Amino acid sequence: MENENYIWHPFTQMKTAAVPLHVVKASNCTLYTQDGNTYIDAIASWWVNIHGHCNEYIADTIALQARTLEQVIFAGFTHTPAIELSKKLIGVLPKHFAKVFFSDDGSTSVEVALKMAIQYWHNQGQTQKTTIIAFENAYHGDTFGAMSVAERNAFNAAFDPFLFEVKRLPLPNDHNIQKLQQQLSSIAKDGTVAAFIFEPLVQGAAGMQMYEPSHLDALISIAKQYNILCIADEVMTGFGRTGKNFAIEYLEEQPDIVCLSKGITGGFMALGVTVCTHQVFDAFYADDKMKTFFHGHSYTGNALACAAANASLDLLAAEKCQQQIRFVCDSHAAFVDSIRNHPFVKTVRQRGTIVAVELNTKEQSSYFNNIQSLLYQYYLDSGVFLRPLGNIVYLMPPYCITTEELETVYGAIRTSLDHFGTG
Repeated sequence: MENENYIWHPFTQMKTAAVPLHVVKASNCTLYTQDGNTYIDAIASWWVNIHGHCNEYIADTIALQARTLEQVIFAGFTHTPAIELSKKLIGVLPKHFAKVFFSDDGSTSVEVALKMAIQYWHNQGQTQKTTIIAFENAYHGDTFGAMSVAERNAFNAAFDPFLFEVKRLPLPNDHNIQKLQQQLSSIAKDGTVAAFIFEPLVQGAAGMQMYEPSHLDALISIAKQYNILCIADEVMTGFGRTGKNFAIEYLEEQPDIVCLSKGITGGFMALGVTVCTHQVFDAFYADDKMKTFFHGHSYTGNALACAAANASLDLLAAEKCQQQIRFVCDSHAAFVDSIRNHPFVKTVRQRGTIVAVELNTKEQSSYFNNIQSLLYQYYLDSGVFLRPLGNIVYLMPPYCITTEELETVYGAIRTSLDHFGTG
């Protein structure tokens, strides 16, 4: 359509990019395009459509809410969908969480968490605690605070002079965990560290890099010894993706703040949430107005988004959805075993409903590996929408995906291994 010429698409070099596919409708795991083609959405459209597209229960809930209350300022006002959502989130998260702060998306939920952690210490007169610790290769969003705690790379190079410095740790593994514990202790001992932020168990944009709960437990334990707030960025891993409702459910040690978005509304509405403990909240709860958390957005606590999230959480809690999550996890495990020894597979990893296949290419593993565009088109030609992270092909399907659809997706990946592995 002519008006598409006015659109500037995200993560896209507009001069060299192919014409975008025009999606006219979607249902469950299927995308329907204007040219009559259909595609299995095997990545839940950037990881958000956990129940599939156009879920009737969520759609009906939004429609009913839209005829009752669509939006109201959230400073000085509240409404039932937000009250219900806060109760549901506190009920499903680990028991030590107590307060819910609403924002607009994943990146802003991280911004809120960072500001919350820094002001937590400021409100207590500990203004020296300003250092943030993060993992190497992290991704936490595209706003300035989120970019600052993310890996410095081509995506944020233009903004590097404007980003604050952080201390970085390599992702833990069996070989480096003891060294990392010593490194964290060394960084923390001067008492200037405010927070340690991490993507629990899976680094998404880094190529679905995965690490063990016991290793994260060890690092959180040291952080707590040095009175450092811990922030879990569960924007991608939350709401069933790792096989549990939240990745932090695999942990013995727990964070003080958790960031949520993406799957929270089942892909229908933009919504970010930052949840904290009573201890964090109490640092802001005072007669002194200068201890107020001065942060907010026009659409904070939007009633339609909250209604969508309530419906999505209803579906997630249902036994049917939990069975589907187990089905996807088990199906993935069998698929992983079937391709593990393929010569074109460098490594393959799984955590719950997430699978990542790292291809053994001549180029090093990177988002900019040239095989990405070839793989992307190959999968589209096979009727499957996958968006490889360079030479890393990952799966993160809606939970409603069928056996037949999964087999089609697995089949496309298997044939791609043979096709490109002989080149």
